[in-house]
Amino acid sequence: MSRPTPLRDVHESLGATLTDFAGWLMPLRYGSESAEHNAVRQAAGLFDLSHMGEIFVTGPQAAEALDYALVGQLSALTPGRARYTMIVNERGGVLDDLIVYRLGDEEFMVVANASNYEKVAAELTDRAKPYDAAVEDRSERYALIAVQGPRAQEILATLTDADLAGLKYYAGLPGLVDGREALIARTGYTGEDGFELFVAAQDAVPLWQALTVAGEPYGLLPAGLSSRDTLRLEAGMPLYGNELGPELTPFDAGLGRVVKFDKPGDFVGRSALEAVKDTPPRRRLVGLVARGRRVPRHGYPVTKDGAVVGEVTSGAPSQTLGKPIALAYVDTGAEAGLAVDIRGSQEPVDLVELPFYRRNK
Repeated sequence: MSRPTPLRDVHESLGATLTDFAGWLMPLRYGSESAEHNAVRQAAGLFDLSHMGEIFVTGPQAAEALDYALVGQLSALTPGRARYTMIVNERGGVLDDLIVYRLGDEEFMVVANASNYEKVAAELTDRAKPYDAAVEDRSERYALIAVQGPRAQEILATLTDADLAGLKYYAGLPGLVDGREALIARTGYTGEDGFELFVAAQDAVPLWQALTVAGEPYGLLPAGLSSRDTLRLEAGMPLYGNELGPELTPFDAGLGRVVKFDKPGDFVGRSALEAVKDTPPRRRLVGLVARGRRVPRHGYPVTKDGAVVGEVTSGAPSQTLGKPIALAYVDTGAEAGLAVDIRGSQEPVDLVELPFYRRNK
């Protein structure tokens, strides 16, 4: 049975179409997917992300424990900053992609994907055993609400005195939002500017309502999973289970930059990743733009001269580009003359550099 977030009643009152996602009952859309997508690109969207996991690592050796457990150098973070990183297995395969916030000298919060956070918490607990550090899954205590879009800062500024303008990308600060304690973070998964608000679960409903009222004059709309997926796809951002998984290394996904071999000490998966870091992967993750109107979808074969040379991992119509787009793993060297096999029809596509969309800063 799907688990509800603290905002379930709000979603139902708004007429949302609810669906199971990673074991959670989540809003797929509230009305028009294109309207929600365009609101985020042009004004702002309001997202319930309470299905994500919040795992805390604390103690005198918390930084060292995370340096060993993850591929990044989290000890290099200063308090208040965040970093995108990954947890891999001994073979270098990706178990999850994460955002880690350093909240203090001895306190970190690891944000994991909904489908993986229990597994991530268990792995972190096991990997932290040799260190003076404690791992605690506090996901049940938190709700996570995101405001994404070019007017996000204006909207949030009506509800907080926190220094939003001074908050850097991939950073977070504690503050009051509508009188409620929150960790205000500036990351995002849409390609737009925006903020994530980590709050106590019991504060989710009143905060959502306050943001809705504050955002109405700016064109803010509630936005569901469908628009979140098309937004992140346009921004070329990977989704675990599509572009990332245990059989793929960070190098396969073109994200080798997150692996820090120069950090002190060993880390899980190091030897396996060192063995492949200088070897071009057999397939690489690329962007595809369809020439026609048919949409390449997850799992569709990518072909060249009739031979299969890859597979689509994510695909959707792009509201911003006005064309179908897709991410795909394609054989290295196969760049021209590509097509996607859509139910037996070879639909031509063009390979493009990622991301498909980049906002004007």
